[in-house]
Amino acid sequence: MIIVPVKEGDNIEKALKKFKRKFEKTGAVRELRSRREFQKPSAIKRRAHEKAVYVQHLQLENEQ
Repeated sequence: MIIVPVKEGDNIEKALKKFKRKFEKTGAVRELRSRREFQKPSAIKRRAHEKAVYVQHLQLENEQ
């Protein structure tokens, strides 16, 4: 359960922003989306490898 303490006179928008940030850090939405459909472990590994190659390619381009 996420608790965001709000002091007297504090801005509601600030508290909402803190709540959203804490909620995003928990990873609940990310986990729900990943559980929506089953993915084979080999497909997950392949996707992670492709992402790593892509990121490495971008880093090499930025160095040049």
